[in-house]
Amino acid sequence: MIEFFFDCSSPWTWLGFESIQPLAAELGVAVTWRPILVGGVFNAVNGSVYAQRANPVPAKARYMAKDLRDWARHQGLEIRFPPSVFPVNSVKAMRACCWLGQDCVPFARAAFHAYWTDDRDIAQDAVLREVAAAAGVDADAMAAAIGDERVKAQLRANTDELIARGGFGSPTIFVDGDDMYFGNDRMPLVRAAVERVRGLS
Repeated sequence: MIEFFFDCSSPWTWLGFESIQPLAAELGVAVTWRPILVGGVFNAVNGSVYAQRANPVPAKARYMAKDLRDWARHQGLEIRFPPSVFPVNSVKAMRACCWLGQDCVPFARAAFHAYWTDDRDIAQDAVLREVAAAAGVDADAMAAAIGDERVKAQLRANTDELIARGGFGSPTIFVDGDDMYFGNDRMPLVRAAVERVRGLS
């Protein structure tokens, strides 16, 4: 019913990640977790992100920072922006999420927290081991998995699939196959879409 394409390198994605779970539980539907590499999406179809970072509109940048603080406060999350390393290379973390599949939620949450709250560089192997330990994941098995060609291929396939389906960033949510929503603030629309599909509205 709900697919959630995500990359732990985005603070807006953490907000969406935390809000989609209680929504899905309330509606009694499952979330299919689809880890991606958002940099691959940007490179393919949304290069304007890099131009905006290089030449931001000052007033918009100030507002976006306020907006992020407001959303974090609203959801009870501590998000420090920007972290010391930004953007971060999240490929190993997202491969780990691919390897964990539908059991990735504790690891992803720990990765979000490590990067956005604790200002830890999740590109570093030692930090990923700490993330794994916090999530109750075998760090040695994780380290082996993120080098596995099948896991690498799955992350690429997820990323390519999102692009093919019209996605351009993270988080991207699909309801009932092809009804796409982008951003953490689209949850009321996701709710309405699920209710329509289920004949509740």
